[in-house]
Amino acid sequence: MRIAIMSDIHANRQAFEAVLAAASERGATRHVILGDIVGYGGDPVWCVDKTMELAGGGAIVIRGNHDQAVSDPSVSMNETARAAIDWTRTQLSETHKVYLAGLPLEIEDGERLYVHADASAPARFHYVSDAETAAAHLQACRARVSFCGHIHRPALYCLGANGKTTPFAPSSSTGIPLLPQRRWLAVMGAVGQPRDGNPAAAYGILDIDRGELEFHRVGYDIDGAAAKIRAVGLPEGLATRLFKGK
Repeated sequence: MRIAIMSDIHANRQAFEAVLAAASERGATRHVILGDIVGYGGDPVWCVDKTMELAGGGAIVIRGNHDQAVSDPSVSMNETARAAIDWTRTQLSETHKVYLAGLPLEIEDGERLYVHADASAPARFHYVSDAETAAAHLQACRARVSFCGHIHRPALYCLGANGKTTPFAPSSSTGIPLLPQRRWLAVMGAVGQPRDGNPAAAYGILDIDRGELEFHRVGYDIDGAAAKIRAVGLPEGLATRLFKGK
């Protein structure tokens, strides 16, 4: 079984469609969405509808901080993010809002944990940004393999028998063996708004049978995504940053 794992779609229909198509071509038969379906982008309705459709087919879906902010104005955000959420709130139906608010903060599935941010305090949405914060995450959860997003940059960490957390730079498309004698944390990057200098949408494929994780990137119609942001009157910076991956 091959599972497509993605995070931080951020209402970017073009990127979401490209990732779903690419994952299907690579043999993915299940989906995991690690939160932030909305925010920043110009297609929140389509992205939530598509997520609900996938969930109806068995996909695991986690609540991100932007998803929560739709119904919870107390979520801390910068001015640009807040403007996008305020607009998003006007676009979504009550059904969409109830769905997002009701998503879980984390889900355990066998030996795997899925969460949007740091597992030591999922509701506080701390970033996993380095070996130290990854260690806090790994110490707080029991799962042998865990997956998060939130920071928009792909990364991989492992906890060895010596108690040391080691970071790895994931190599795109190369299957990484998740050795059973170690514990692992994979940070999946962003579908809809990458911030690692690569504008291509990020996602992963977990091969359950082989015990391997692949990090992938796929190009998408950035012009179309940026045009939609501009057409609905969201801040210009949300459009221009897509081309830079920052």
